[in-house]
Amino acid sequence: MTDYPRIGIRPTIDGRRGGVRESLEDQTMGLAQRVAELLSAELRYPDGTAVQCVVAGSTIGGVAEAAECARLFARSGVGLTVTVTPCWCYGTETMDMDPHMPHAVLGFNGTERPGAVYLAAVLAGYAQKGIPAFAIYGKDVQDAGDDSLPEDVRERLLQFARAGLAVALMRGRSYLSMGGVSMGIAGSVVKDDFFSDYLNMRTEYVDMSEFSRRIEQGIFDPDEYATAIAWVRENCVQGADRNPDHLRLSDDEHREQWEYVTKMALVGRDLMVGNERLAELGFGEEALGHNALAAGFQGQRQWTDGRPNGDFMETILNSSFDWSGIRAPYILATENDALNGVSMLFNYLLTNTAQIFADVRTYWSPEAVHRVTGHTLEGTGADGLIHLINSGSATLDGTGRARDDGKPALKPFWELTQADATACLEAATFHPASRGYFPGGGFSTRFQTEGDMPATMCRLNLVRGIGPVLQLAEGYTVALPPEVHTVLDERTDPTWPTTWFAPTLTGVGPFSSTYDVMNAWGANHGAISYGHIGAHLITLASMLRIPVNMHNVPAERVYRPRAWGLFGSQEPEAADFRACATYGPLYG
Repeated sequence: MTDYPRIGIRPTIDGRRGGVRESLEDQTMGLAQRVAELLSAELRYPDGTAVQCVVAGSTIGGVAEAAECARLFARSGVGLTVTVTPCWCYGTETMDMDPHMPHAVLGFNGTERPGAVYLAAVLAGYAQKGIPAFAIYGKDVQDAGDDSLPEDVRERLLQFARAGLAVALMRGRSYLSMGGVSMGIAGSVVKDDFFSDYLNMRTEYVDMSEFSRRIEQGIFDPDEYATAIAWVRENCVQGADRNPDHLRLSDDEHREQWEYVTKMALVGRDLMVGNERLAELGFGEEALGHNALAAGFQGQRQWTDGRPNGDFMETILNSSFDWSGIRAPYILATENDALNGVSMLFNYLLTNTAQIFADVRTYWSPEAVHRVTGHTLEGTGADGLIHLINSGSATLDGTGRARDDGKPALKPFWELTQADATACLEAATFHPASRGYFPGGGFSTRFQTEGDMPATMCRLNLVRGIGPVLQLAEGYTVALPPEVHTVLDERTDPTWPTTWFAPTLTGVGPFSSTYDVMNAWGANHGAISYGHIGAHLITLASMLRIPVNMHNVPAERVYRPRAWGLFGSQEPEAADFRACATYGPLYG
């Protein structure tokens, strides 16, 4: 197992000896153990193993024990902390003071001992010291001997821990820019200060010529390549060539291009995470990789004007399976759009599922759909649809052909079956790339995402004078009748992957209509995740001090640090902006 960050559990206690502390020891430590058991049972690291918790060696009644706990956590690789107590404790003497780590405090709601009083007191201390912390406080009073964790407490613990783990997992990793700026897309202007100040991530850079060098000099595992190309030829169905006759390649040229793009996938992965096999082949430096948690490939146009495009590489690396079998997906952004890459990364770390990269391409109104196809949109898509379609690549998981209790889904790789993977592959075809866009050729991925899946689309944008802002929209994928989909899809490019998306409307602001959602979107790309994860994204953004400028998450699901309410309670969005501006970047 990778050395993943752990969750530190801090049992704080009334420090008065002579009967008070002694009477609370078992209850306090028992609460800590139950929280640790919950988090380990419900949460998984990206490799599918159970999240590990570290419980302090003793209850914490004062500053000496708080310091000893901090030393233990530093040795143990703790990346976030949950303080738990059923009673009054000495606020600033027992609190965790690390300013770069997410903190939550669970105060037991009981009448015999004032855990809620400590919760309020210590959160006041956190606010005064400028360290945001999350409050966890059950709605219903529990008896002193009740050792259960109520459902609302469980939900908050898990919501905090998911987001806190995402923060910790990014710390010290890299974003790998493979190439530079693609076609003037602002998101592919990789901003080092954003990555370092907000995520504590490095930015690494390689020129796209490194792909040529490694392919020409054989700097990849030849045995794996033999397995990979055999798998590709058996499983990846080449679709119709939609190019005009004078731009079509021969069968032999297509065969050579399949070999080239398969090698590109090997090289791209090795650049990201390294490959010990390369050291055995005499390429020690190349074997190390760039410690990348996410990456982007520029492609257009300096690469694609003369060489096969990166569509197959992006598709297969972003998927949860390949020639090696079922495995964790990578995060690889088209056109090196680093901001959409980070959006995908946020989604991935919260869900452990593959992510769809897409152009937020077109709003189709009900009237326009009817005019063009004669079809009347109904149900989820009755207010119109947003056409999400990337220029040639998307995770094969995005077909939605995997099943969860019989319903279409994107699942963590450890839940994916071989039948799921086969169904996703069979739903996709790989077409010779449109050479008007990609003169160098390559193969673009085509599929239509299944309908009726809950989905969340998000996007990180940079705004001068503010910094990063996050926007998101929860909604559902929509399945159109094949003949309707074909007519609409043919108007763009019939060799690309399509997801039809209908955001959930609230009647307020940008969620007054589907058109308004499209019109308010901050960039040309979006990252689409399975499930309604908007609340988790909002929690994560608050930990990183990134304000959310647009969302449709019900107020009761929104969970931010307690101090956010001190910046104003009537207008939460404005308070979010003020709090993030006041606290500044997590690592800045």
